[in-house]
Amino acid sequence: MSGSGPSGRPPAFEYVAAAVPDVDSADHVRARRHLDLAREVAEQVGGSLDVVRTAQDVADVLVPAFGDLAAVDLAHSVFDGEEPSKQLGGGDMGNAALAPATSGWPAGIKRGDPVPPLPDHPLLRSFRHGKTVVFGLDDFIAMVSDPQLVEYLVPKDAHSVMVAPLHARGLTLGAITAWRCGRSDPFTEDEADLMRQIASRGALAIDNARRYTREHRAAVALQQHLLPPATTDTPAAETTGVYLPAGDGAEIRGDWYDAIALPSLRVALVAGDVIGHGILATATMGRLRAAIQTLADLELEPDEVLARIADLVQRLTAEASPDHHDVTGATCLYAVYDPVTQRCAIASAGHLPPVLVRPDGTAEVVGISPGPPLAIGGMPYETTIIDLEPGSVLALCTNGLIERSDRDIDQGLQRLTDALAASCRPDRTLDETGRALLADLTDQAPRDDAALLLARTRAVPTKDTAHWQIPADPAAVSEARAWTTRQLTRWGLDDLLFTTELIVSELVTNAIRYGRPPAELRLIRHDVLVCEVTDSSPTQPRLRRAATTDEGGRGLFLVAQLGQRWGCRHGQNRKTIWSEQLIECPL
Repeated sequence: MSGSGPSGRPPAFEYVAAAVPDVDSADHVRARRHLDLAREVAEQVGGSLDVVRTAQDVADVLVPAFGDLAAVDLAHSVFDGEEPSKQLGGGDMGNAALAPATSGWPAGIKRGDPVPPLPDHPLLRSFRHGKTVVFGLDDFIAMVSDPQLVEYLVPKDAHSVMVAPLHARGLTLGAITAWRCGRSDPFTEDEADLMRQIASRGALAIDNARRYTREHRAAVALQQHLLPPATTDTPAAETTGVYLPAGDGAEIRGDWYDAIALPSLRVALVAGDVIGHGILATATMGRLRAAIQTLADLELEPDEVLARIADLVQRLTAEASPDHHDVTGATCLYAVYDPVTQRCAIASAGHLPPVLVRPDGTAEVVGISPGPPLAIGGMPYETTIIDLEPGSVLALCTNGLIERSDRDIDQGLQRLTDALAASCRPDRTLDETGRALLADLTDQAPRDDAALLLARTRAVPTKDTAHWQIPADPAAVSEARAWTTRQLTRWGLDDLLFTTELIVSELVTNAIRYGRPPAELRLIRHDVLVCEVTDSSPTQPRLRRAATTDEGGRGLFLVAQLGQRWGCRHGQNRKTIWSEQLIECPL
């Protein structure tokens, strides 16, 4: 070589370096664009478990990177979490997503509208067999053949359309339709491969959301079926329960409430929260609620109820597979209110304390000593007793009502207390108050279930109760009968005199013969007449059938036959045997 250029290199070398064209640059740019789009689909699609939101993510990622307009249409059943029909056609689908949401689309096309059926065509038959199809504008118009339908479907300045089925797990869920308009290049068959990849990933994400929707709806339906009636009306209290399931992809967690009518006009109030989520948590909730109702019928003290439920939870944990241990624990608050004494006994197994709203409108969190959650055994629970004025409102709730990322539990309880003080008014129903509280305290799409039970307490008037101290003397039986006769006559319950005298006679005899003093007879009048005899012996009475030659043993059998129902409950160093008779015309 002779000579050199300004750079010191031979002139020929400089010429060659500048003159070599990048013949593959267009293909490289297209390939890079496709890779970028595929990566964007992987990053942006599938993050939600909401079917419509996932469909919108698919449409958004296609515009403007792949087409000028994009729509996602889904089978009507997919919106509800169900499987689509085997022969999916246009008339079976509805629009789930549009991108852009408004501009560029014909005036009649709106998100949520049904997709009109299209006439049979070879290309549509290819689509139904899982193939992505590409139409030029003329071919599409010829296929549709109906001018009104063409005007409804074809965007302005559109010249090319691509339709890909959303196929996942053997199901065709719907279709993606992408349009190119104006000066955009027409779709090519090469781009159909990219659309197939996008549709495959989008279909899998939509199907995951569909399956979640189905399980979530089933769990919510089961949860609501297992919950008690929203309202109850008993002599002790009127109650309202409200329940809000988790939303926005969060699974329900087995929150529940209950109001259980007990003998002697009392009521048990319950709120609980199962640890875990989904249908298994709901099933566990149902088992715990049934067990608590059974124990409530045994009339145990609140701390004893929780101790026995804790034993049950430990058995359930031992029976569960290792994968399901997280759905057998729970927290629970159990309270019993007596409208005669106007006292409420409360025990907590790791649960939030209740909030009390007094008749004057002041509100405070009830101070209790919570025990461990129900999954942890071996530690005792403690019962707290508080006095409640008639017209007080006791609020029991679960964590979902007060917990948020921007506040701790104490702040949430204070906010609930303030909201109750503002909204619990005598002129407002408990149902209105409960729904207002849920709307005010929870997010639009809460990440956790929320359950709230409101109970407005009542009191049995003093004139409808009567007490008599039982002397430790067998002669007291006849005195008890005479006292009962006078009291029932004063109440106008002459039709119950004979049966009540027999019941009182048997119960007082048992208290004197087998119990320990002090002992008391109490009568309560409401829609039933309650006869109670309390003594200081913990001995449990037994109902048995006496033989013909037996001189005794018929007392409780007679009580059971004469009354509508009877039972026994135990307290600290005492027991109470009671009997209820229906009053035909209660005051």
